[in-house]
Amino acid sequence: MPKFPAPDFPADVRARLEADAKEVIARYPDSRSALLPLLHLVQSEEGHVTATGVRFCAETLELTTAEVTAVATFYTMYRRGPSGDYQVGVCTNTLCAVLGGDAIFESLREHLGVANGGTTEDGKVTLEHIECNAACDYAPVVMVNWEFFDNQTPQSAKALVDDLRAGRPVRPTRGARLCTFKETARILAGFPDERPGAVEESGGAGPATLAGLRLARGEGPAARVGPPRGAPAQPPVQDDRPARQDDRPARREEGEE
Repeated sequence: MPKFPAPDFPADVRARLEADAKEVIARYPDSRSALLPLLHLVQSEEGHVTATGVRFCAETLELTTAEVTAVATFYTMYRRGPSGDYQVGVCTNTLCAVLGGDAIFESLREHLGVANGGTTEDGKVTLEHIECNAACDYAPVVMVNWEFFDNQTPQSAKALVDDLRAGRPVRPTRGARLCTFKETARILAGFPDERPGAVEESGGAGPATLAGLRLARGEGPAARVGPPRGAPAQPPVQDDRPARQDDRPARREEGEE
């Protein structure tokens, strides 16, 4: 929990943030609705939501620091302490876990020498479990600053973090090239990604995500699917094959219950 009373931002920083905040607040009919993007904004300044950031949001939106803190501590995208330039999140929800997410997380934990939420000594990488990011069709998935790295293995994930720490170019499987966590936070606050070509690189859904849509349009190979919504259910297919020995009910001996 942040400690109050908190110091203010330096005058030049506060003036810059106030100008940005004014732009954000103007998008909403009620100023308090701008709290989430403003928390991203102060996070883009310091790398996590500090007590100073909470104070700024509260004063700007005429809220109490308790109200701002309640929101900042509820959402996992807001960091509560210093973290790395690259947030490496390993999905360990059900599908990713059974396909290797748990093994990936354990291999990275040992490789980097950090626990969940820990940051490497060089300040480059923070490792964490993450909840499902709706990429089950590419499981197991690793995310770096919320960009997708699909179909990972322990070996590919270790190579990924090694490249990040060494400053080598890294490209997500889908989406724009990586930027730092602070830069990502500013984009999440609602400001444009000004890197040349970054918006065009974002792209759309990948082939695996669109497979069902292509099938529904008749663009894929014929497949046995359920009836259209609202159509009467089809009778089950009669299987005339003889039952296997282990499919038949066991005979009861005389006198058995």
